[in-house]
Amino acid sequence: MPYRIRSLADGNQFHDPDGLAAAAGISSANWPLFGMTWPAGLMLAGLASREPFGRGRVLELGCGLGIASLVANARGADILASDQHPMAADFLRGNSARNGLADTPFRRVDWAVRDDGLALFDCIMGSDLLYEPDHPALLAAFMARHSHAGTRILLVAPMRRLHGRFLRLMEAAGFASRSETASTADFDAYGFKGVIQRFDGFNPPARG
Repeated sequence: MPYRIRSLADGNQFHDPDGLAAAAGISSANWPLFGMTWPAGLMLAGLASREPFGRGRVLELGCGLGIASLVANARGADILASDQHPMAADFLRGNSARNGLADTPFRRVDWAVRDDGLALFDCIMGSDLLYEPDHPALLAAFMARHSHAGTRILLVAPMRRLHGRFLRLMEAAGFASRSETASTADFDAYGFKGVIQRFDGFNPPARG
């Protein structure tokens, strides 16, 4: 089904009168990134339209506009959208209403801060998450804290230079990985070039 999405007009906007984004470590240059549509996010939304969520708990990381979370919500999934950006919740709330959906649950999440209230998830998904040098280690540690043996992780990843490091850290943490290159049809549909990366079979190494 088509979705109506409110987004920022371009990447030149900035509005942080209360300093909330700055306090969260979001620079003025990065501030608008959450509110734009990206090929990786559209690709993830396409995958979310057919991913077998079942009755499991689903988490979207770095949701931005949360289009994949909206799709999961429309399918009746037990979805929690998350982002560090202070305005992501407002856009997600508005876009849920625009599409006739109940509010899509949202939580501000900082990967570097332990949050035991999040507990474990059956499926974790995200798109284009690795663009700062510390992201691979932070994200791999977060995934390990919130996964169980049956957790499935679905990431849509442009081939940024940090992806290889993240893959090694995830495998060292005890995840089995598999990937597929996005197809020509994916590029035609979403403008996405990169890989669809999946992790499962979480088996953390014994602590000695």
